[in-house]
Amino acid sequence: QVQLVESGGGLVQAGDSLRLSCAASGRLAMVWFRQAPGKEREFVAAISRGGATTYYADSVKDRFTMSRDNAKNWVYLQMNGLKPEDTAIYFCAARREPLGSTYHDRAQYDYWGQGTKVTVSS
Repeated sequence: QVQLVESGGGLVQAGDSLRLSCAASGRLAMVWFRQAPGKEREFVAAISRGGATTYYADSVKDRFTMSRDNAKNWVYLQMNGLKPEDTAIYFCAARREPLGSTYHDRAQYDYWGQGTKVTVSS
């Protein structure tokens, strides 16, 4: 059984940075999703099992960077230039299979963390 544990959320001001972390064991394709109040859970970023390939939602491209340290079993989401619209609960998720063309589809992921809350004030 894969367990995922997120950390690093908090309350920040617009323009600030945060780094989210997700502890995960095993060779897994990893993603970050987020869910704002009253909205659907949406894709944020994905990284391949080896870390060579990443994908980003248009809304976060050039501001967020996803990376991983496979030796330590950590995945990170560096968030710069935060905006109030980035306010959400952020979830990491994983699958054992490689990332495919449906990397943005939450139904593709078997394992989910409990989420960490990010609040960006204006």
